[in-house]
Amino acid sequence: MLIDLLNTTPVEAGTQHDHLADDRAAAEWIRAHDGPVTPEEVAATRRVRDVIQAVVRGEQSAERLAPYLADTALVPVIESERLVWRLRVDGSTVAARAVLAWGRVEQRHPGRLRPCANDECRLFLLDRSNANRAQWCSMAVCGNRMKARRNYRKQAGGS
Repeated sequence: MLIDLLNTTPVEAGTQHDHLADDRAAAEWIRAHDGPVTPEEVAATRRVRDVIQAVVRGEQSAERLAPYLADTALVPVIESERLVWRLRVDGSTVAARAVLAWGRVEQRHPGRLRPCANDECRLFLLDRSNANRAQWCSMAVCGNRMKARRNYRKQAGGS
């Protein structure tokens, strides 16, 4: 869900798009990710996406995410003869889940959630490689473009 949310502002054909800009599209996205569809939820989802993107890019402090967790709690519940923890959210469900997902990624895989190294791309990736050296959202698209540009510069500089 986290990567899906972060990647709702892709660059397509050289122009940045916001797949949550339209209220109907945002409501569909929220519904597909098990969130309640309300105007408040749509607005909070857009805001939290923008903040998490800025935090991952290093443009803002993670402290900016704190308000999205203010009205959340893990509540113990007995279910099917065992103890399970349920998330109780009085604010935006999607926003709280997104911040919690960001926190889990940062805790379990520190430094592996990052923006694509292609400056013209607005997508994010979770580096799952052993070496922690993945740079591009897609080797087939951005990786290929960046390598082709580097090769072109090398060829042009050598002539």
